[in-house]
Amino acid sequence: MAKMGNLYDATKCTACRGCQVACKNWNQLPAVIEPFKGNYQTHESTNANTYTIVKFFEYDDVYGPKWYFCKHQCMHCEYPACVDACPRKALYKNDWGAVLKDYQKCVGCQYCVYACPFEIPKYHKPSDTVTKCTLCAERVEAGGIPACAKTCPTGALQFGERQELLAIARERVKYLRANGYPNATIYGEHELGGLNKLYILGDVPEKYGLPSEPKVSSITTFWQNIVQPWFGLLIPLALAGSAASFFTTRLLKARQEQQQGGVTHGTHN
Repeated sequence: MAKMGNLYDATKCTACRGCQVACKNWNQLPAVIEPFKGNYQTHESTNANTYTIVKFFEYDDVYGPKWYFCKHQCMHCEYPACVDACPRKALYKNDWGAVLKDYQKCVGCQYCVYACPFEIPKYHKPSDTVTKCTLCAERVEAGGIPACAKTCPTGALQFGERQELLAIARERVKYLRANGYPNATIYGEHELGGLNKLYILGDVPEKYGLPSEPKVSSITTFWQNIVQPWFGLLIPLALAGSAASFFTTRLLKARQEQQQGGVTHGTHN
């Protein structure tokens, strides 16, 4: 099966948040009420019961206030750091590009949470697991499309083969640059080796809360390349070291007590 993905055109998005509602409905997720913080954004970020949100960014230019909207969810990276970081192999990438999770294997360690350069996965305390968007894999494999793309009224969201979506995005960016959006760009084509969540942006990524050069943290890289490959050996070595330390300490203490006893006995005579 060809690589599939979502294409989001920020210049067509009206922030109706129909995608948020559709995601909640399909995944049977409860509402999460957060305090009002002075803007129209319903949640500060994704959470364990909210897999996607529309972020709001307000800027002032010569024409007055200007809004930028950005749909925020799992990027379904071509080379997902969360998959590499998971010590239980609970996370995996399927054959058409969705990053999924086997909840029977997840132990809630949250390594994936800290590994993700986009801060997407979130810990769900009641189940002691980590949740995120699945790109509606079960819908796709049944011949449908993700709930968010299905419900979008403006055509800002499309689902299909990644290469076809990239062709659409290139044509759209060419049009936007010729019609008042000189900084229009595609996001996700090359970032982190490629994302299966593609964006058409009307301005630079930072204006939409996206890192222009996303990177996996050095701590995650250290875990992936050094600690995890040797994890199976490190545990017995650590246990052996602890055992050796325990017995060595006991022997030294016993010898010390024996020597102290000899000194005391000699003084008494």
